[in-house]
Amino acid sequence: MRIIVAGCGKVGWTITEELSREGHDIAVIDIRPKVIEAITNSFDVLGVVGNAASFNVQKEAGIDRADLLIAVTDADEENMLTCLIAKKAAGCRTVARVRNPVYTEEIGFIKEELGLSMIINPELAAAGEIASLLRFPSAIDIDSFARGRLSLLKFVIPEGSPLDRCAVKDIRKSIKADVLICTDERNGEVVIPDGHFVLQAKDKASIVATPDNARAFFDHIGLEQHRIRSCIIIGGGTIAYYLMRALRGTGIHVTVIEQDEARCRYLSEQYPQADIICGDGTNERLLQEEGIAAADSFVALTGIDETNIFLTLYAKNASKAKSVVKVGHVGYRDILETMDLGSIVDPKSLTAERIISFVRAMQNSIGSNVETLYRLIEGKVEALEFAIQEGSPVVGPQLSELRTKKGVLVAAINRGGNGKILIPNGQSTIQVGDRVVVVTTHSGFRDIKDILE
Repeated sequence: MRIIVAGCGKVGWTITEELSREGHDIAVIDIRPKVIEAITNSFDVLGVVGNAASFNVQKEAGIDRADLLIAVTDADEENMLTCLIAKKAAGCRTVARVRNPVYTEEIGFIKEELGLSMIINPELAAAGEIASLLRFPSAIDIDSFARGRLSLLKFVIPEGSPLDRCAVKDIRKSIKADVLICTDERNGEVVIPDGHFVLQAKDKASIVATPDNARAFFDHIGLEQHRIRSCIIIGGGTIAYYLMRALRGTGIHVTVIEQDEARCRYLSEQYPQADIICGDGTNERLLQEEGIAAADSFVALTGIDETNIFLTLYAKNASKAKSVVKVGHVGYRDILETMDLGSIVDPKSLTAERIISFVRAMQNSIGSNVETLYRLIEGKVEALEFAIQEGSPVVGPQLSELRTKKGVLVAAINRGGNGKILIPNGQSTIQVGDRVVVVTTHSGFRDIKDILE
């Protein structure tokens, strides 16, 4: 596909890297010549220096031949205008990053009136993921399918757990929970385990299950499922704003520590039920005064990765709080995985996943369509949700009869798209109208038929 990416900041760079890796014909636009030079030297893409909201600049980038334009500059208004011009000029599909909470309240109207195919809000996506993690404290990573009725949860197998030295095929019998082990990480190696794979304590494993079955599973394996009632947030930026909105009404008391006085006043007006503290979140005495030792959860959301990492390490040492740390530097991921930081949230990666999912959905063939896409374990694994349509070669035969590629697992079936959630076995079948979750070590699947040899 011919894709134009307008804006080459952190999000635009990540999107360009991912989409160029998938073999798309990419052109990038940015007003900064040095940024264009850097990105064109790093990837096989066309670079254009200029204002993306200019028709002439878009024309130079090839808008007349574009299938999709993605606008992710720092300004919401510029992104919306860029998409409007592209839509009027070429009729191509458009995606805009819109971050301001004021526009978020009007997102449906904006999308319809401007003819946008998709609106991306990295901060809102990050806040949603953090809220899910706080509702499920035993998990270090959560991805949702079937509109939240099915979850993929990563956790560390504790010492003394019934899972230690347990074969995957014996889990349902010994623990009596309707879950499926999808991935296992051990000593840097990642596998999609078969039934004979034996789990070990300290492995990082992922399960797919409904929320209720996941809770029952964690109870059986000895992971405490205490409810989070308090949360300390360091940094009162946009993610914090959206997170406070997501936690409103959940019974979780929120304390935000933010240095900027004007921002503190604004948050206090928007969320009078929360405690907004104007101060330095890196001050140990202040953290102690605000109850870090007794907090149930701790979320580091400053704009500096190193500060977030340091604060999270301090919180892990000073309390038993569920910790979540925001990072924006992709290069840190490998290092962070070796540290006991709890859950790591990367807004750029979340944005890239959603856009790649959308791009693959545009390329669907007759048999299915990509509904949801998640990159797991530093991109080593993908979890995809496919909508099954007429003509798909996977419809009919039992799963045991399908010749699937190695490194592919059919993890769940949402019967009829909005029906019963099935954790499949060899006798299960796929039907037209189902939503099927596939976990794989392969990359680039665009259709359910890609799972077949």
